[in-house]
Amino acid sequence: MMLGRRAAGTGILPNRLSELGETVNLAQSHIATDHTASHPALQHHFENLEQQREAGALGMWVFLATEIMFFGGMFLAYTLYRTQYPLEFASASNHLSLPLGAVNTAVLIFSSFTMALAVYSAQTGKRRAQIVYLGLTILLGLTFLGIKAIEYYDKYKDQLIPGRLIPSRPFDPHGVHLLPGANPRHVEMFYWIYFAMTGMHAIHMIIGVVVLSVIMFFAARGRYGPEYHNPVGISGLYWHFVDIIWIFLFPLLYLLGRHLEHGG
Repeated sequence: MMLGRRAAGTGILPNRLSELGETVNLAQSHIATDHTASHPALQHHFENLEQQREAGALGMWVFLATEIMFFGGMFLAYTLYRTQYPLEFASASNHLSLPLGAVNTAVLIFSSFTMALAVYSAQTGKRRAQIVYLGLTILLGLTFLGIKAIEYYDKYKDQLIPGRLIPSRPFDPHGVHLLPGANPRHVEMFYWIYFAMTGMHAIHMIIGVVVLSVIMFFAARGRYGPEYHNPVGISGLYWHFVDIIWIFLFPLLYLLGRHLEHGG
């Protein structure tokens, strides 16, 4: 009988400890929820920061889906006209500066790396590193835009701005080395698509630089940390998207006719 009571007593103690542990965990959960619910960055229509973060990320993904459809129309136009005028597109592509395009590609790839480090620094509460990586990303974005401006200026000097957008320098394809069988009248279509696609990409880059500049301003004031870093992460998604668009533009615009140039 005494053994039965001892066995019962030893069974009660673990149960009590288990219940106590669950109570402590529940209390800690409530404390964490109350803490995030009172965060100054929490908007009134969200219950907590996690819900706000998920809603913001979903909104950005929906926006990026519309951007994919927007650029998709341009890629479709490129595909149709390249199929129709393959020699003319190859001739015009060979006139682009491959070294400048390759440097810009490397710049954007490295900027994606620094942007990822900025997001990680915000998540881990490293304010100084976050500011440094945001600054590097902005600097790389401006470098890309500067190189693209040099390319545009070269097209202006060569009178390859399509149509009569610049009345004093109408489009003139005579500076383009045409492949055998290419019609100079159809070369202009390549440059219409080139300026449309790279121009819209550049506008998105400018928007990204402005947004990251605002993010860096608030980061310097200590606004982002492990609890609240959603704006940094969402901005990172946008920046990576813009970089990926260029990864597709570079081979399509700069590399499509290189093998024909050398008689391949």
